[in-house]
Amino acid sequence: MGAICPTTDLCLNLSFMPKVAERVVTEQLNEYLLTNDLMPRYQSAYRKKHSTETALLRVWSDMLNAADTRQVTLLSLLDLSAAFDCVDHELVLQRLEHGFGSADVVLRWIHSFLSDRTQQVAYGGQLSTTRPLLFGVPQGSVLGPLLYILYAAELEHVHAIPYSMSCVYTSMLMTANFTFM
Repeated sequence: MGAICPTTDLCLNLSFMPKVAERVVTEQLNEYLLTNDLMPRYQSAYRKKHSTETALLRVWSDMLNAADTRQVTLLSLLDLSAAFDCVDHELVLQRLEHGFGSADVVLRWIHSFLSDRTQQVAYGGQLSTTRPLLFGVPQGSVLGPLLYILYAAELEHVHAIPYSMSCVYTSMLMTANFTFM
């Protein structure tokens, strides 16, 4: 330990390095996606110059346009608040490779980032046994939200229904012609 960390202060100060690496990977992946126009078009969360407000304005605009053409509008709102816990690691890696053209080095790094994580629950002063985490992106991570966005990007292709996504809420809007008898 002495050769790697001559002082306790140095060891404590090096603990930030994995977060720095994660932030660099996130920024590079984000830049790659934006430069190559690969970011899901209607994704508003975790993007610069986008917000819940932009998602809401898009849905509102689509509804008004449908009303102008005398179409009926159906709005479905999905609460995906536990969605970050459901991300399949292998599936997100496949989507990164095939859907977004990520290279082998990137895929290996992200696989390493998602692998070998565990969880433990504290309840009533007692700790549960440690269990491996087989799904989900790390809570509080910088890269986790971007991985979720890329994982959920397939929603854009579901039945060609326009959708808008903001954080953990997704709206799907359908319009149809309706004739009164």
